Amino acid sequence: MDISVVIPLFNEAESLPELEAWIKRVMLSEGYSYEIIMVDDGSTDASWEVIKGLSAANPLVHGIRFRRNYGKSAALYCGFDKAQGDVVITMDADLQDSPDEIPGLYKKITEEGYDVVSGWKQHRQDNKLTKNLPSKLFNATARRVTGIKLHDMNCGLKAYSREVVKNIEVYGEMHRYIPYLAKNAGFSKIGEQKVHHQKRKYGKSKFGMNRFVNGFLDLMSIWFLSTFGKKPMYFFGYSGLFMFLVGFVMVIVIIVTKLVRQGNGVYYRPVTDQPLFYLALVAVILGVMFFLAGFVGEMISRNSGERNHYNIKEEF
Repeated sequence: MDISVVIPLFNEAESLPELEAWIKRVMLSEGYSYEIIMVDDGSTDASWEVIKGLSAANPLVHGIRFRRNYGKSAALYCGFDKAQGDVVITMDADLQDSPDEIPGLYKKITEEGYDVVSGWKQHRQDNKLTKNLPSKLFNATARRVTGIKLHDMNCGLKAYSREVVKNIEVYGEMHRYIPYLAKNAGFSKIGEQKVHHQKRKYGKSKFGMNRFVNGFLDLMSIWFLSTFGKKPMYFFGYSGLFMFLVGFVMVIVIIVTKLVRQGNGVYYRPVTDQPLFYLALVAVILGVMFFLAGFVGEMISRNSGERNHYNIKEEF
């Protein structure tokens, strides 16, 4: 099979028939073999009934229904697990992503050898204040932290080789960082393609402003796990050593100052009356705590079932 189209959705009953017809039209015109996997993330409207109707009319439409709303990452994870196509395309169900972009994305994977191709909504049809500006700040931060030079990492319209989606685990709210997950799994050829972005035709956005705060926290989490997940002592050990040295230097400063002043007959307050003494004490305690956290992390890591899990590209 050439293409699997994975569509996570939540309360998008009105847009689904139009989206399915549009995808079908593109696939037939290009001669692709395909499947459409619609993942209903606990919708409370008639989305599931619409999916069942579409599947009855077109056997290439498959559906997955959650009992409750788990989030986009869970929907993508289950969709990826079911996908059988050589290339997996993801898109949102609100008709803002154009299926006409599928052939271009498919060719970048199959002909140009990319592992991941992310859409770039260069001209967004969203509110400039509530979405465009926060999106620019989010993407600038993501580029800095991940080292992946994508203009729109959070774009729902993406293409993946089948090998990528079968070797990454999307969980929590990590759907924003799938290119970074792919990079950490060893898939280094990641590119982007400008795509057309349309105004929402039905309903309203399901995402609020809190997604940007959550996105930043998730970015910090995935950076830490990818950098120190298998060697936590490196992070906590260096942090502990730094704090311990800071405390040690403060103690030396206090002692030397006291001895110099006493030698010159100058009054000097008792050490325990010095604010610097308590700062030094706190720094030393924090240093010890960081070391202990590092040791505990190392013990957990060494006993983890994932400690020797590696993605092998080829084997003879």
